[in-house]
Amino acid sequence: MSKLDDLINELCPNGVEYVDFLTVCNYIRGITYNKSDEINNGTEGIGVFRANNITLDSNTLNFDDVKVVSKDVRVKESQWLKKGDILICAGSGSKEHIGKVAFIFNDLNYTFGGFMGVIRPKQGNINPNFLFHIMSSQMFKAHLAKASGAASSTINNINNDTWKGFQIPVPPLEIQCEIVRILDNFTELTAELTAELTAELTARKKQYEYYRDSLLTFKTEIPRVKLGDIATEIYRGSGIKKDEVTLDGMPCVRYGEIYTKYNIWFDSCVSHTKLEYVSSPKYFEYGDILFAITGESVEDIAKSTAYVGKEKCLAGGDIVVMKHKQNPKYLSYALSTVDAIKQKGKGKVKSKVVHSSVPAIQDIEIPLPPLEIQERIVNVLDNFDAICSDLKIGLPAEIDARKKQFEYYRDLLLRFEPLGTNFATHTHTHTHTRGN
Repeated sequence: MSKLDDLINELCPNGVEYVDFLTVCNYIRGITYNKSDEINNGTEGIGVFRANNITLDSNTLNFDDVKVVSKDVRVKESQWLKKGDILICAGSGSKEHIGKVAFIFNDLNYTFGGFMGVIRPKQGNINPNFLFHIMSSQMFKAHLAKASGAASSTINNINNDTWKGFQIPVPPLEIQCEIVRILDNFTELTAELTAELTAELTARKKQYEYYRDSLLTFKTEIPRVKLGDIATEIYRGSGIKKDEVTLDGMPCVRYGEIYTKYNIWFDSCVSHTKLEYVSSPKYFEYGDILFAITGESVEDIAKSTAYVGKEKCLAGGDIVVMKHKQNPKYLSYALSTVDAIKQKGKGKVKSKVVHSSVPAIQDIEIPLPPLEIQERIVNVLDNFDAICSDLKIGLPAEIDARKKQFEYYRDLLLRFEPLGTNFATHTHTHTHTRGN
């Protein structure tokens, strides 16, 4: 048996008491203030945490974009964040935000907004870290879904009524502390593994980029040509609105998809539309290079991809289509190098929206070897890209699997037989589910 099993058998052999949440915890809502109370100087005001300060995928607190309000705003003593508090998103926003929590490790000279709340144990018989794990668990998520109405798409405020019927297990403190120790160790190991996998992914990406750029940097005299000199035709696409995208119909590409859906090359479109929706259709076909000429950063502007599919497709607005007589994959690889990316961003100014143009694209220079050499380079880079793509899929999947493993293990550790259960008749089930 594990130490946890020994403690349970010794301290609560007949089960664990489940108590109403509000009998052992205080629930405190955040401050209210007017927009006019917000100021820019953080040293002269009060920091206020909001929903976006809880990281969605990790239940951690971040200090990005903390609102600052005047010191004249009234803050009750209970509304200052204290060590051991659990900050919770109590409303305002999407369903994925409500109920998200973050643990406060130290007293902070911060408060929290009206759509936030703090959970604070009333008594010394609850370990705050143990309570945090409960609030992060499926136990709480299931109650919240039931209380707010799982089918509802609108946000529901968490208030005192929300906690009605929510009962939490309160095992002896020694058991709570042992569970916290186990989960903290698991979290630390998971964090270390995630950091290693993330570093591996970054290293592989840099290795690939170095290898690609080295292959496309020729020591022999290979001519450099402007795209305008090798393009047989170059033109802009025609606008396809988001609400004009359909499940079937004519395959199409919208400019944002070049950033998010397509890499060096693609052979089928993720979107479709009806031809009648497009007043002046612009087509692309096998071998064409597509450029996104509107973007959010100088570094990404004019990202390009090669189409190597068989169907004739529609090009959306803010896309430039280039026809040519070269190897399309070679052109796309050459246009993804550090040198090409610098050229794409040349003269562009960083702002909310960055634009490129047909003349700017025509002016980009790339090395252009004979077609047979282009094909050999493509074969090498396609193989290397396939290996890297496997890593891009495999490593994030491994990280996600570790996260799910932790959540499963946490929920298992927080599952107790209610008071009155005789473990003598349930020894096998108890030992099996707890593990070692």
